[in-house]
Amino acid sequence: MLPTLIKDPVSVRRDVLASLVVFLVALPLCVGVAVASGVPAELGLITGIVGGLVVGAMPGSSLQVSGPAAGLTVLVFEAVQEFGLGVLGAIVLATGLAQIALGAVRFGRWFRAISVAVVQGMLAGIGLVLVFGQLYTMAGVKQPRSGVDKILGIPALIGDIATNRTALTAFAVGAGTIAVLVLWKKLPAKAQVLPGPLAAVALATAATALGGLDIANVRVKGLADAIQPPALNDLTTLGGIGVLGTVLAFTLIASAESLFSAAAVDRMHHGPRTHYDKELMAQGIGNTVCGILGALPMTAVIVRSSANVQAGAKTKLSRILHGAWLLLFAVLLPAAIGIIPLAALAGVLVHAGCKLVPFKEILPLWREHRGEAVILGTTAVAIVTTSMFEGVVLGLLLAVVKSAWESSTLHLDVREPAHGRIVVAVSGFATFLRLPRLLETLEALPQNRPIELDLSQVRHLDHACRAALENWAARHNGKGAEAVRVRHPEAVTAS
Repeated sequence: MLPTLIKDPVSVRRDVLASLVVFLVALPLCVGVAVASGVPAELGLITGIVGGLVVGAMPGSSLQVSGPAAGLTVLVFEAVQEFGLGVLGAIVLATGLAQIALGAVRFGRWFRAISVAVVQGMLAGIGLVLVFGQLYTMAGVKQPRSGVDKILGIPALIGDIATNRTALTAFAVGAGTIAVLVLWKKLPAKAQVLPGPLAAVALATAATALGGLDIANVRVKGLADAIQPPALNDLTTLGGIGVLGTVLAFTLIASAESLFSAAAVDRMHHGPRTHYDKELMAQGIGNTVCGILGALPMTAVIVRSSANVQAGAKTKLSRILHGAWLLLFAVLLPAAIGIIPLAALAGVLVHAGCKLVPFKEILPLWREHRGEAVILGTTAVAIVTTSMFEGVVLGLLLAVVKSAWESSTLHLDVREPAHGRIVVAVSGFATFLRLPRLLETLEALPQNRPIELDLSQVRHLDHACRAALENWAARHNGKGAEAVRVRHPEAVTAS
């Protein structure tokens, strides 16, 4: 692989520089996502390393970068709390195998058909739960488990921050981290060569150390000690309904986020386009390796991917090298992780969570596509109030119902051409969704007049409509009126 990537010295130089930029962006995010997920910080680095060295070398997308993602943080946290850290590895392993199978049967392209409103609602719900949850971590307070409790507990959290000096200090460090991230984009381009997340965490770490602040730091136990492959009894739990539901949620969300990210990255450059089935298989292989190592699940991450493209990357070498830099850092400088304040990482994730909520797009979407806005909002609220899996399933069901409703357009035209006959012309799609209107129109017709039902322009007639029309005609004929004449469609699909 590498010999084919190093033929052009100019491209190699650009890829090496880009890999350093991606490494600096990925480092605090890998650690932060792991801590927010309730697992050792090193597991986030392991997933980032696999995303670089394994997935980075595989076909699919050339420039997007994979690793632990904020979008799965809430689901991972819930899985660890409910099933334990050992079972997490089994869940990630099963997710990877499922992705490989889906890619092998060329299912990758179909993930592009998932409603954008559902994906945006999913990310918005994740972002809201992430933001409200990490506010507690910023203050050094244990966060409630459910999304509703996180929101309802905010007044008590504010009271803790106001009355507890340690909580106030930690929250100030987190808030300062967020302020740096927001203001960093307003600095000159030369200053922004250093990625904002790294700068914010570095400044927060320096301020904590120099000020002698007594707040919690990240716990470190070493890369080798953090690797815990799932045991046999962990694998046997995959037969449970709850675990299988979590695997399905991981597979759906990780695959959709990766392939949507690939579509976005393709719009950023003019190089080779993504092969979606191969990319899905690459993500599956990466998650399989992560599952074997007991690490976090991975997806393609748009933040790291866009940083890679903007830094001038030309080939896969940049993302492979970013994994190598993460590995070297984890092996040679593990103690550096232990001086990072938890409040600073929580601040990074609060900022990341806010970016998952499409604030600027909601109002225009409501004006132009109100149904899509309802799906987005309902999915987000359902995720916050119930769970990730239930919220996404509800969003998908709403999207299907909306599409079915909009596609089943039905037009009715009632006219009296001559001789007292009434002609009811039906056109479009006659499905059960339109039965109430269809039957109301027919039942309102006079009982003592001859009626002709013209179905020649019906494009689709489902079984429910066919049975309802036959029953209506039988009732009408049974009252002594002239039999209903039906002009059947010449070619119509029925179900």
